[in-house]
Amino acid sequence: MGLDVETLHGRRATDPVHRMVVGDVLERLTWSRPDHEAIVGWSGAYADPAFARLTYRETDRLANRVAHALLAAGLRRSDRVLLYCENSVEAVLVMIGIAKAGLVCVPVNPLLAPDVLSSAIAHVEPSFAIVDAEMWPTGQAAFGRAGLAPAVTITLGGGPVPGTVSFSDWVADRPDTAPEPEVALHADDIWIMLFTSGTTALPKAAMCSHTYSYMAAFSFVGPLTRGVRHDHDMRLATFLPIVYHCGHNAGVLPAFFTGGTVVLGRRFEPTQVCAAITQERVTALWAGAPRFLELMVGAAEADPAVDLGSLKLGMFAWGAMHGDVARRLRALCGEELQLLEVFGQSEAMSCFRFWLDEHPEKVEASGGVVNHVGVPNPVLAADIQTADGESLLGVVGVPGEAVYRSPVVAAGYYRNAEATAETFRDGWFRSGDSCQYEPDGQQILVDRYKDVIKTGGENVASVRVEAVLDQHPDVARSAVIGVPDPHWGEMVVAVVIPAEGRAPDRSELIAFCRARLAGYETPKRIEFVDAFPETVGAKILKYKLRERFATPAADAGH
Repeated sequence: MGLDVETLHGRRATDPVHRMVVGDVLERLTWSRPDHEAIVGWSGAYADPAFARLTYRETDRLANRVAHALLAAGLRRSDRVLLYCENSVEAVLVMIGIAKAGLVCVPVNPLLAPDVLSSAIAHVEPSFAIVDAEMWPTGQAAFGRAGLAPAVTITLGGGPVPGTVSFSDWVADRPDTAPEPEVALHADDIWIMLFTSGTTALPKAAMCSHTYSYMAAFSFVGPLTRGVRHDHDMRLATFLPIVYHCGHNAGVLPAFFTGGTVVLGRRFEPTQVCAAITQERVTALWAGAPRFLELMVGAAEADPAVDLGSLKLGMFAWGAMHGDVARRLRALCGEELQLLEVFGQSEAMSCFRFWLDEHPEKVEASGGVVNHVGVPNPVLAADIQTADGESLLGVVGVPGEAVYRSPVVAAGYYRNAEATAETFRDGWFRSGDSCQYEPDGQQILVDRYKDVIKTGGENVASVRVEAVLDQHPDVARSAVIGVPDPHWGEMVVAVVIPAEGRAPDRSELIAFCRARLAGYETPKRIEFVDAFPETVGAKILKYKLRERFATPAADAGH
């Protein structure tokens, strides 16, 4: 390997020694911490017991086997590999193996509606597919319509899908040395495409490079190693989706970049999260919504055997945390616990940060209603702009759209030039989130831009109304939407999932809100449901609720 010692500009590091490629991360750790645990699969998050606990050396070798198996199937650079999977150790190995082989990982949410799944498959034209046995019955028809047959099954919840081989057999006889893709790889290559949540329309495939994931992961390393003596002592747990969501950048790669350990759960279940923290001495938790942390607190308080004392950092997103929940969690974990709210999305994963301990007065004053999101982390430039692109910097309390620019912003939407041009215009990524500046320059998340309700000339933040409703003991969860109204333009309607064993009264809920909100913010209608249509990250698909409850007669049962 000759080194260019003449050229000062336009250099392009593509050799495995110097390049910045996700697939190389594990191999480098075999030189420093080969026998340290890289991945611990919690019960239900692995199909083969041989993969329950893997060192860095074992993880790297298995990912190499995956890469060789993919290349042996005839796949070439930029070919897409579709993953139809929930969390598992095997799925993480596949993701790293895809990166090693110079291919493109395309994970899809197994909860997508069949027509949306078929459209997603047709859009990216994958050459190879790996599926979970458990999820296959849900997706089989959509795969058939798209003309895609899976090749490999992760045998969680069943045996291999007919015509496929199990993951364990697929990699069994492959070389465990690093593959040599026929074309050089580079940091700016796209290694994964993440379908957006699709809260307003069909999902779009956000193109994410190796640079994106490196920079995103490193931006989380600092917060996630808070409270541990050495960075490699971090034991990072997540039971949230990290395969078909951007969560791998916050819930897996940061542990690899410190030589720490990932504790991976199949899906969120409060008692299992508590058990994993207790048994594996988890130090950092990617917990998702504050509601998930609240459920975890309840499970821990109900079981004397639970010991959360090892937990030093709880990271959450998607909503404000009530000060009472923070106090209860700190009582369980100890005073060293730090709570951090982050704010970002698949296309812009390097997030805003709001440390609750840094601003206790804001947490208490918010009452779990005002969602303070703080300031952008050091690798993210962010502003709030009007619809005309004018900056609102220095203008307090006026909502606008949050916009970003950073190396940790997606490269665009695959094969969708129109959406890319609209969302990435004027050098800024336009998030679709409505925010406003505080007097100290920090930001408050108001709502999704499209979820702001315009009623009688006033703007209502649905998340603010939801935060109030969710404090009522009869409410498990709420979603507030605007539906067409001939007088007000839009009417504020609350859709509520009752708490278990409770029968909420509509007039009581409205009175509860009226005592805490302005009159125009108070819901005029209450509808009850058993469950919400949701995205991968438990975000409610409000456009579906708006369609369902456009008129009172839309649901004759209420």
